[in-house]
Amino acid sequence: MAFIPSSPSSPSSPSSPSGPPSFPRPRFPRGPVPNQSKDEHRLNERIRVPQVRLIDEKGTQVGVVPTFEALQMARERGLDLMEVSPNAQPPVCKICDYGKFKYEKKKKEQVAKKKQTVIKVKEVQLRPQTEEHDLEYKFKNVRQFLEDGDKAKITIMFRGREIAYAEQGFKIMRQLVELVKDISNVEAPPKLEGKKLIMVLAPGASKKSSMTPGPVIVIQKVK
Repeated sequence: MAFIPSSPSSPSSPSSPSGPPSFPRPRFPRGPVPNQSKDEHRLNERIRVPQVRLIDEKGTQVGVVPTFEALQMARERGLDLMEVSPNAQPPVCKICDYGKFKYEKKKKEQVAKKKQTVIKVKEVQLRPQTEEHDLEYKFKNVRQFLEDGDKAKITIMFRGREIAYAEQGFKIMRQLVELVKDISNVEAPPKLEGKKLIMVLAPGASKKSSMTPGPVIVIQKVK
């Protein structure tokens, strides 16, 4: 029997698909682009505009000059050309010592951070039937929070028919305000939200309590 060679157009394998060969999809690395500058300002050769409005290292307005000329001036003085206003037409650039600029900026941010006052909100949860000695312990915690400069959020939880004792919750709130009025202000007066009675106290002595009376509650007897 004579051997008949296969046609070049025939697939080399029964499982090979017809048509042009497929190649795997290229994969690109995730994350930041390598060697990408982390400077928040464009510097020197990264400034790619034909001309800029230049300010020299003494703060003097030089005027609009070609970018290469501004860069040359900065190099001659051993300094950097920094873009300070990229959206202006033309962009505004300044001759400066960029290392010194970053150092002074970081120092200012550290000073500003030290002056910031961070106030936390500490929550204290109570029940309308909380016993007296437990209330005293909770009130001491609230006072300590306020003395430490934190706010105190007092929440009284009512379950089921306990909502009938809502007036007892307002009484507890008034008692607490009276005990800490020398070191606190009522930032949010007692307010009934669903089955929660919530009040927020802020540190700071007040001459007169800003607490407002709560809503009128109709007390029903629990059977």
